Amino acid sequence: MSSDIVHGKADVNGTRLHYVTTGTGEPLLLLHGFPQTWYEWREVIPRLAERYRVIAPDYRGAGDSARPVDGYDKATMAADVVALADVLAPGERLRVVGHDMGAFVAYSVAAHHRDRVRALGLVDAPVPGTAAWEELRSNPRVWHVAFHGARDVAEMLVAGRERAYLTQFYELRAHHPHLVMPALDVYLRTYAAPGGMRAAFEAYRALPQDAEVNKGLLRTPLAIPVLLVAGASSNSAPLLEAMGPDLGPDVSFALVEEAGHWIPEEQPAAFLAALEPFLART
Repeated sequence: MSSDIVHGKADVNGTRLHYVTTGTGEPLLLLHGFPQTWYEWREVIPRLAERYRVIAPDYRGAGDSARPVDGYDKATMAADVVALADVLAPGERLRVVGHDMGAFVAYSVAAHHRDRVRALGLVDAPVPGTAAWEELRSNPRVWHVAFHGARDVAEMLVAGRERAYLTQFYELRAHHPHLVMPALDVYLRTYAAPGGMRAAFEAYRALPQDAEVNKGLLRTPLAIPVLLVAGASSNSAPLLEAMGPDLGPDVSFALVEEAGHWIPEEQPAAFLAALEPFLART
């Protein structure tokens, strides 16, 4: 990992976000998923920083960012990271790449702030409000979406068992668990802290609202290039490819072999091989 990564915090949109940044050039915003932090991008940041100024925040409620009681709808979380970009890259258009929950935020950034985004990458997560999202929700293997939505019950059952819960969460969704598990302690430091899992669950509880908002946004296709990336062993792969026309006229799809859900950690070189040409052409 690059030795010149700078950590910072910024008060934006009524909350405080932790972020890392490195590199020079046009800004590239990387948005992590659950149950991760900015650290999920550690294997790809050095290469991307050779060409871009990488900005990788912990979104609202995650990592070392604040854990407020509300504001977990993706429109608000998108406003958070756009406000952060206003501080770190004022006036510049963004390339935005999001994974998992970060992909939900990334789509909201692109759809709510169309004049700020020049390209969008969504990694292994269909957009709430699409037919692909509804089909994914009906898959028994993604039971966690409903479980996380059960306010207080999810917190009660996971409290004190964060390591066991997150261990199975990573292992069940990985093609190569041994490539993901070394980072578990890094993620546990914040998810097992007071409010860590509660804040994470609130981001799931906002998904029904996000889906309704997105249905309206999807009526206006994105005019920017979009890249959809899926792991070959992931539940999302066929759904993401089929979702492309719902988003806009310039959508491409990349399948990463030997990867489950945790693509930037399981197959960083293959992920970069798909992402870098896309970013360069935009």
